[in-house]
Amino acid sequence: MYFLTGWPRRLLCPLKSEEQPFHVQPSSQRFYFAVLSETQLSVWFSRPSVLIVSYIESAKASSQFGFYQQAEWKQDDSMIAVAAANGYILLFDVVGGGEDKYLYEPVYSKRGVKVTPGYKEEQCAPALSLEMKRPMDLEAPITSMLSLQEDLLVSTADGYLHILHWDGISNGRKAISLCSVPFSLDLQSARGGLCLDLKGVYIRDMTYCVTLDGFAVVLNDGRLGFITPLANRITQLQGVWAADVTDGTCVAVNNKYRLVTFGCASGSVLVYSIDTTTGSMQLSHKLELSPKHYPDVWNKTGAVKLIRWSPDYSVAMVTWECGGLSLWSVFGAHLICTLGEDFAYRSDGSKKDPINISSMSWGAEGYHLWVITSREETELVENMEEAPAQTQQAGILQFHFIKSALTVNPCTSNQEQVLLHGEDRLYLTCGDPAHPSSNSTSQGLSTLLGYKHWHVVQIHSTYLESNWPIRFAAIDTAGQCIAVAGRRGFAHYSMSTRKWKLFGNITQEQNMTVTGGLVWWKGFVVVACYNFIDRQEELRLYLRSSNLDNTFSSITKLHSETLLLNVFRDMIILFRADCSICLYSMERRHDGPNPSASVELLQEVSMSRYIPHPALVVSVTLTSVRTETGITLKAPQQACMADSIILNLAGQLIMLQRDRSGPQLQEKVPNKTVNYLPFCPPVVLAQYVENVWTTCQAGMKVYLPSVFTTSIVWLPLFPRDHRKPHSFLSRRIMLPFHINIYPLAVLFEDALVLGASNETVLYDSLQVERSIILLYNKSTCLEQLPPDNTANETGRESLEGLFPYCTVERTSQIYLHHILRQLLVRNLGEQALLLAQSCAALPYFPHVMELMVHVVLEEEATSREPIPDPLLPTVAKFITEFPLFLQTIVHCARKTEFALWNYLFAAVGNPKDLFEECLMAQDLDTAASYLIILQNMEVPAVSRQHATLLFNTALEQGKWDLCRHMIRFLKAIGSGEMETPPPTPTTQEPSSTGGFDLFRNRSISLSQSADSIAAGKFNLTKTFSMPSGPSAKGYDSDCAENMYIDMMLRRHARHLLEHVRLKELGCFSAQLGFELIGWLCHERTRVARVDDFVMALKCLHKDFLWPFPVIPAGSISSPFKNGHRRTVLSQHLLKSQSADSLLNMDTAPPQAVARNSNHTWLDRLGALGPTEMDTALSHGGPQTQEAFLSPLTNKTEECSIGSATDLTETSSMVDGDWTMVDDNFSTLSLTHSELEHISRELANKGPHKSQVQLRYLLHVFMEAGCLEWCVVIGLILRETTVIKQVVNFLDSPEVPPETVQSVRSGLLGVDAWASTDCLGYKPFLNMIRPQLQKLIETSVEQIQPEAFLPGASNSKLAEPQPAGPSAEDSRGPVLLGLALPLEPPGGLGTEDGGVPEEQEEQAVDEGAYDCTLS
Repeated sequence: MYFLTGWPRRLLCPLKSEEQPFHVQPSSQRFYFAVLSETQLSVWFSRPSVLIVSYIESAKASSQFGFYQQAEWKQDDSMIAVAAANGYILLFDVVGGGEDKYLYEPVYSKRGVKVTPGYKEEQCAPALSLEMKRPMDLEAPITSMLSLQEDLLVSTADGYLHILHWDGISNGRKAISLCSVPFSLDLQSARGGLCLDLKGVYIRDMTYCVTLDGFAVVLNDGRLGFITPLANRITQLQGVWAADVTDGTCVAVNNKYRLVTFGCASGSVLVYSIDTTTGSMQLSHKLELSPKHYPDVWNKTGAVKLIRWSPDYSVAMVTWECGGLSLWSVFGAHLICTLGEDFAYRSDGSKKDPINISSMSWGAEGYHLWVITSREETELVENMEEAPAQTQQAGILQFHFIKSALTVNPCTSNQEQVLLHGEDRLYLTCGDPAHPSSNSTSQGLSTLLGYKHWHVVQIHSTYLESNWPIRFAAIDTAGQCIAVAGRRGFAHYSMSTRKWKLFGNITQEQNMTVTGGLVWWKGFVVVACYNFIDRQEELRLYLRSSNLDNTFSSITKLHSETLLLNVFRDMIILFRADCSICLYSMERRHDGPNPSASVELLQEVSMSRYIPHPALVVSVTLTSVRTETGITLKAPQQACMADSIILNLAGQLIMLQRDRSGPQLQEKVPNKTVNYLPFCPPVVLAQYVENVWTTCQAGMKVYLPSVFTTSIVWLPLFPRDHRKPHSFLSRRIMLPFHINIYPLAVLFEDALVLGASNETVLYDSLQVERSIILLYNKSTCLEQLPPDNTANETGRESLEGLFPYCTVERTSQIYLHHILRQLLVRNLGEQALLLAQSCAALPYFPHVMELMVHVVLEEEATSREPIPDPLLPTVAKFITEFPLFLQTIVHCARKTEFALWNYLFAAVGNPKDLFEECLMAQDLDTAASYLIILQNMEVPAVSRQHATLLFNTALEQGKWDLCRHMIRFLKAIGSGEMETPPPTPTTQEPSSTGGFDLFRNRSISLSQSADSIAAGKFNLTKTFSMPSGPSAKGYDSDCAENMYIDMMLRRHARHLLEHVRLKELGCFSAQLGFELIGWLCHERTRVARVDDFVMALKCLHKDFLWPFPVIPAGSISSPFKNGHRRTVLSQHLLKSQSADSLLNMDTAPPQAVARNSNHTWLDRLGALGPTEMDTALSHGGPQTQEAFLSPLTNKTEECSIGSATDLTETSSMVDGDWTMVDDNFSTLSLTHSELEHISRELANKGPHKSQVQLRYLLHVFMEAGCLEWCVVIGLILRETTVIKQVVNFLDSPEVPPETVQSVRSGLLGVDAWASTDCLGYKPFLNMIRPQLQKLIETSVEQIQPEAFLPGASNSKLAEPQPAGPSAEDSRGPVLLGLALPLEPPGGLGTEDGGVPEEQEEQAVDEGAYDCTLS
C-alpha cells in the first residue's frame, strides 16, 4: 500500500513568467508531464524533474484561440493536444533532438568512471521541441478531452462528442449528438427507454475504461452515466445511467478492478461496478470521511474536485474544492488525509488553511504525486522567496510515496515480512540484520515484533541510474535476500553480506526486462522476462550464490507474455497474456560445482472462458486448500501437492480445484506423456478482495476486502478425532472481522497481522526560528526587518511550515479474538475451543481473552436496544475452559468503566465467589485485584473480611509486597479513605538476593567511648528506623484497625516461631517492619521457648541450607598429634580471641584488643610464602577471603552489622583490605595437612548470607533474653563464646529455673543425638563440656555478673521493656555484640588458653578438634 514520506519538493521554473500553472497531464509512460498556464505549454521530465521545453503563445494567437484549458497526450507520446477557451484544439508535435542532443547529462566527480552503453538515453534528460500544427475550431467551448489509440475524443458545451484524428485531417472529423445516445437503467430492452430530456445537456467530464470498453461520463446536470460502443463502432453508442444521483462533479476509472468512481458535490466518492449480465451500474461502495475521525471537516470539504488512480490502480487520491488530499485503497480503506492532525494544525494549536489543488497527477510507478496548487496557494508559498513572484514558477509540488511490494508483485503475499519500496530504497521488517534468523520459515515474534525499526536498504546507484524506476521487488522466505527489477534487468541484495549483485555483463542486463515479476525459491531468483535479442518470453532461474550472469541461469522458453507468477513449494504458476495458466515443476540439482535448477512443464489451463481481459487478474496463487465436497478419491495417490488455484479477478476471489471424480487426463509434452487431474469449473469464494494470504499448515486464508479494512478468514471446520461430521455443518466457514490497520503480512501461527501507518512530525516552530535568524543576518540594521511580524509569516508559509514531516511506522494487530468471537456467535464453540487451545502458548494469549471479553462487554452493556441473545455469557463460559479465566475477568473489569461492572459480573459470576476461587487456587495477586472490585461494589465490612483472608494467606506464603499493600488497604478501610487510594509506601522493594534486608530499617552501631570502657560498661547503641511504609503510622495510633493489624502480625509471628521457621520470621520482620525484639521479650516465657533442641537444630540446618558437620575418615592423622593441638595460626592469635581473653575484656579498651588481634594476625601472616598462599586459597575457596577479611573490619571506628553483607558483596572496601592482607601474606607457612583441615572446616559452613542471617538472629534473641534460642544458634554456628555467655547468664537469679532446666536438658539431648546420628557435632560438644558440666553441677563457683553483663541487664531480663534506643543502650551482652562483626572463632576451653590434660587426651582419642578460621 502507499505511504507518504518526507516533505514535498517544490519545482522551480528557470523561465521568467507572470503566469501560474494550473494543469498537469502525464504521458502514457509518465516519463513526461505537460504543464499548462494561460498561454504557455511546458514539458517536464520525470527524473530528473526538470523543464525540457516551453512553448509560449503569441499575444495575437492567444486572443484568437483563447487561454489554454487542458492538455492530452497521444498514446505514443509523440503529440500533445491542447484545448483553448474559444473552442480550438491545438495539436503539437513533440520532436526529439536526435541521438546526440541532450538537455541534461550526468557529470561524474571522479575520472575513469565506467560509462554503460546507452547511458545517455537512460540517465539524461532529452532535448525536445514543440511544433504546433494547424488548429481545429470546434465552434463551441470544450469541456473535456480523451485520448484513444488513434483518435481524440472531445466533448463540447453544445452537447456534441467530436471524434478527431491525431493527424488533424479535416475529413476525419466526426460529431455525435448526446441527444442521439439512448440512456437507460440497464441494457435490457424491457427496462430501457430514453431519458426524458437531454436538451442542453453536455458532458462535463469523461474517461475511458479499457477493461470495460466504455466511457464513464458526468453530465453537466450532475447525472452519471456509462457509454459503450455498439458492435465495436464508436459512432453507435448506448448508455446506462445511475439512478438517484444528480450531484456528480468528476470521474475516474480503475482498469484493473473494473470500477468507475464519481466525485459528488456532497464530498463523497461513489464507486460503481458494471453488472456483466444486465449492464447496469451497481453501487459498490463509497469513499467518504467519517464524522468519528474528522468531526470538523467531514461535511465541510465542498465538492470533490479531482480523483486520480495510481498507475497500478491500487489507491486513489481525492481532493476537494476546499482543499486537502485523501488517499484510499481500492475498496475503501482510508490511508492518508491532510485535513486533520498535524496536517491541519500547527504546533501551537492554530489551524492551517488546507492546500487548494487545481490539478494533480501520479508519476512513474506511483513514487511521486505531481500537484499544482491554486493561484492563492502559490502566492502563499512564493512569499518565502526574495525574488519577485512574477519571475518564479513555484506552483508545482512533488509528494513522495513508498509502497508495498504487493501492489505490483503479489507473489510476495505468502511471505511473513513487510517489504516496502520507494524510488531509490527498500524498507524491510525482517528483524535485526545483525542477528539473522534460523532456517525456519517463520521468524517468530522476537524478530518481527521485537525489532521495531525499519531496515532501510539503499538501492545500488549504478543500477538505479540506468534502470529507474524500480518496478518489482521480492524478498525470500527467511528475509535475508531481496531482489529488485527496474526498467531493464534486475539486481539482488544479501542482508548477511550487505552487498548488491549486479550483472557483470551490462549488455545482458539491458537485453532483458522483467514482465511478470520475480520471486525467490531455494536460493534461486525466478524471473519472468522478455528477451530483446531473441524477441522471446522466457522463464529464468538465477543462482543467488554465483555471479549474476546468463551462464549460471536456467532458461525456459515461453509462448506468450507472462503477466504474473508465483511459487508454491516446488511448483511455479504463470499467468500469461492469453488468459492461460501454466504449471511448472522445479528441481534443485547438485550435479556440478554449483547447484542448478531444472524446470519442467506440468500442465496448461485455459481461462479465456472466465477472464474477459488479462489485465483484470490481480494475483494468482497455488494452494493446498480445497473445499470438502465429500467426493471420495478413486485413487488416494491422485492427490497432488497443489490442490487448487486461486485467482483474484478484479476483486473476485475465484478457486479452481482439481476434479477427483473422473479419470486422469493425459497431455503429451515432448518425449513423454504426463498424467494430471483436470480442474473443476471456478467457484467464487469472495468479492471486493484486495490481497490474499494462504498457509499450508492450517489451510486458512485471510483476505483484505471490503470497505473500511474488513478482513475475512476462511476457516476449516474439521471434526476432531476423525469423527463423522454433521451433515448440516459446512466443512469451511467465512468469518468477517474488522481490523484497524491495513495488513501487509499475516503471521498465521502467531495470529497477527503486520502493517504500516503514516506518522507526522511538526517542525514549523523550528522553521520560524530559522527564518527569523536568516532575515536578521541579511539585514544591516534592525529597521530593515520586515514590518508586521513578516518574519513569522515567512517561516510559517514555507513548505516545512505548511506540511509536517511524514514517516512510516511499523504496526501490528491481533486478530485471534475476532475469529473466536465469530465462531461463538455461530454456536461453533468446539471449533473455537480447538483453535484457542492451539494458540494458548502465545505470550499474548491472555490479552486475546481480555480483548474478546472487553469488546463484547462494551457492545452489549452500552447498547440502547435490548439484546435478545447476548454473547457475553457464552464468552464467559468459553473462557472458563482456560486456567487464566480469573485473571482475564478481573483485568478486563479494571480496564472497564465502573458502570459496566454489574453487567459483567452478572454474566461471569459474583466477585466474592471469584475471590474465593483465587484463594483456593493460591493466586493471591489476582485475588488482590478482585479485592479492589469488592471494595467498590460491597460495603466496607465485606471488603475488610476478604482483605483479612487475603492478608493471612499472603503472610503464610511470604508475599511481602502484597502484605504491605494489604496493610495499607486495611488502614484505608478503617480510616474511611475507601475512595482515595492510600499513598504508595516509600520503602524500597525487597531485594532479589533473598536476604533479610534487616539493615535497611535498623542500624546497629558498635561505637565505644573511653569513658564507658573505663566504667567497665560497653554501650551497644542501636538506632531503630521504622519503615515509612505500612506500619510507620500504625504503632503510634490507637485506632482499632491498627490494633487489629498488629494482632494479625503478632499471631503470624507466633505461628512462625512455633513451627521453627526462623528464616521466614526474619524476613517477615524486615519486610513488614515488625518489632521483633519487643515482641520476643513478651513471648520469652511462652512461644519463644524451645521444647526440642534437636528438632530445632535440624530445622535451622534445613532452612538456612547449613550443612551438618562431618568427621573425615583420616581425622586421627590430623594436625593434632602427640597430645598437642597445633593450630594453623599462631597460639597468640588464638589466645587473644580465646574465652579467657573475651571474659577479661572489661579491663582493656576494645580498640586495643582489636589492634592486638590485627597485629598478631599480621605478625603471623609473614611466615607464609606465596606458593603456600596460593595452595591455601585453592583449598579454601571463596570462603577463605571472607575469613581473612573479618578481623580487618575493626580498622574503622564504627561498624554496623549490615556491613557484613556489604563488605562481601558490594563494598569496594573488600578489595583494599584484601590487597593489604595479600601483601603481608607471603610469610605464612601452612603444611598440606593444615590446608586440608582448613578446607574441611570451611566445607562444614553454610552460605555466607545464611551466616549473616544467623548471627543477626542470634543478636536479636540475645537482646530479647531468649537464651534457649541463643544456644541453638550457637550450636549451629559452633561458637563456644555464645555457649559460655548463655551459661553465665543462667547463673543470674532473675533467670527462671525452667529456662535453666530447658537449656540443660536440651544440650544433653543434642549430645545424645550427636553420639548416634551426627558425630560431626561431637568435637564441638566436647569443647563446651565444661559449660555443660557447670550446668549439671550445682556447686560451681559463680562468676561475677559485672565481668560480662551491664548493671541494668538483670532488671531487663526480669522485666521486658519497650524497644527503643534509650532502653537498649545498656542492654545485651557486650561480648556477643563485639563478636558479631568480627565473626569470632570458636574459643578453646579454659581461661589460660589451653585445656585440661584429661580433656585434651580425650579429645585426641575421639579425633575431635576445632580450628575455625575467621
